[in-house]
Amino acid sequence: MSSSSGTSATPYPIKTIVVLVQENRSFDHMLGWMKSLNPEIDGVTGLESNQVSTFDPNSNRVYFGDQSGFEEPDPGHTVEDVYEQVFGEPWSESSAANKLSPRMKGFAQNSAKQKKGSTAETVMNGYKPDLLPVYKELVKEFAVCDRWFASVPGPTQPNRLYVHSATSHGLTTQDTKKLIGGLPQKTIFDSLDENGFSFGIYYQYPPSTLFFRSVTCHHLTLYLYYCH
Repeated sequence: MSSSSGTSATPYPIKTIVVLVQENRSFDHMLGWMKSLNPEIDGVTGLESNQVSTFDPNSNRVYFGDQSGFEEPDPGHTVEDVYEQVFGEPWSESSAANKLSPRMKGFAQNSAKQKKGSTAETVMNGYKPDLLPVYKELVKEFAVCDRWFASVPGPTQPNRLYVHSATSHGLTTQDTKKLIGGLPQKTIFDSLDENGFSFGIYYQYPPSTLFFRSVTCHHLTLYLYYCH
């Protein structure tokens, strides 16, 4: 983003802002072990644990490790999955009415319900800093937001809608019909354009900004394919 006007009455010390949107991962999974570089980061220590079953006090206990590699399959990330991960029991109207304490005890239990190959150990691991050299250097040199939570405790697209427009227009699922039909809300790109700032949308795969009617209709020429 940059100013398209050279006659602005107020000089801006920041000339360009870059927002990089990547695949959704949990903080602990990607950056939890960066606490070893900076103890002030609210990360992990290895003492965190989940039992394989929250309903069986004798079930195995799995401790959070640093053995993450390529993750397949993904942990569950529907609203219902996240509810079980956070509150320790499957979502239901009666469970939600109980207003349970968010004790973060259901990750291992929920992981075992996912696609074949998912295990409690899969979800209870994060990356060693040395496996993420770019992030490691960024963590050492810049600020880390360690209390930044998802706008929607659920899947990818509703959260990406929030990134661009501060709302998902009520969507909590990957509702393909509604997404392809286009969403009507105003986006940050509309505000930038109204205030005389230029911008570009760089992408490798079809970006979620295409789900906004205004961006697709009025700013289509500002989509720029990025290949590295």
